[in-house]
Amino acid sequence: MTPDDRKKAAALAAVAHISSGMKLGLGTGSTAKHFVDAVGEKVKQGWDLLCVPTSEATRKQAESLGIRLTTLDETPVLDVTVDGADELDGELRLIKGGGGALLREKIVASSSRKMIVIADDSKKVATLGKFPLPVEVVPFGLKATGIKIDKALAWSGNKGALTLRVRDGKPFVTDNGNVILDCALGRIESPEKLAAALSSIPGVVDHGLFIGMASLAIIATENGVETLEK
Repeated sequence: MTPDDRKKAAALAAVAHISSGMKLGLGTGSTAKHFVDAVGEKVKQGWDLLCVPTSEATRKQAESLGIRLTTLDETPVLDVTVDGADELDGELRLIKGGGGALLREKIVASSSRKMIVIADDSKKVATLGKFPLPVEVVPFGLKATGIKIDKALAWSGNKGALTLRVRDGKPFVTDNGNVILDCALGRIESPEKLAAALSSIPGVVDHGLFIGMASLAIIATENGVETLEK
């Protein structure tokens, strides 16, 4: 199986956890894209699903598939959010935000009764941090915010370079009009401590540590699909 085959297998396995009549959060990224396609197939079969997308890219995909969409203002409580992850550990702590949608992903997941993570086995790690941790920040005072982030890293026992995310030669701008600093930490010591420190910084909108949010991970391997529950 190719990596994309495994992503698709995880996404299709998640369909067993949804049913007609549900209100769903639709994730963002290459694995979540397969799940949105699967939701589109269920809608074609007559399922009644009402969904909130976590990015403009997912919204456009869902609309093209005829999926009925809503907003959290109209539907503030969802049944399930299904989304991917850039990394997950054995305690279902996640790093997300490689696609730049971490803020909306976290808002939608936290508005759901359950979050299901879908991933291929390359995303499962013993210790978080090899994937750079995204931190979404407002552009105003960017340098000052970066200094505070460095201090938060040191305070929580972490260190690593901060890099402004760039796309097509320009700073990457999120759907919310912010920018992202990627923190190359190698490994994250005390993820909970780091998450709290980052959240306390003025100018930090949110960060890619999703802790205590996912209750089920569906992980596709060469030998089939495995599940990890908390």
